[in-house]
Amino acid sequence: MFTLLAATVIASGQSFTCTPTQVWDGDGPVWCAEGPHLRLAGIAAREMDGTCRANQPCPDASATEARDALVNLLGGARGTRASGHIVVAGPRLTCRSEGSAGGSRTAAWCRLPSGQDLSCAMIRTRTVLAWRRYWKGRPCR
Repeated sequence: MFTLLAATVIASGQSFTCTPTQVWDGDGPVWCAEGPHLRLAGIAAREMDGTCRANQPCPDASATEARDALVNLLGGARGTRASGHIVVAGPRLTCRSEGSAGGSRTAAWCRLPSGQDLSCAMIRTRTVLAWRRYWKGRPCR
């Protein structure tokens, strides 16, 4: 019997766990085994068609480069879905919600098991940019 996990938006300020199973692009969504679709808070990546939305920062890196950087941080690709999503068996992330990121996505700040902030780790890959509107002065260590 299969259980369908509906994507739920986690209320702002709540902590939750995300075990990544699929990645779409460099800032998400990341599908979590626990149900949520995660959008990494504070960063912007190109859309998979190579464009950038008019109201957000536009990194030089391609969408594929950003997606692959995120996939690598989450343990590497395990396959590809027909939809184009990359399958991962990522490490369990500890996240704090910023609320809805539109649709059924939860914007969140997440930490890898090492304690490293995932949004900061993505910025260090130089494939995404900090989105000052949402960054909120967070330090990257």
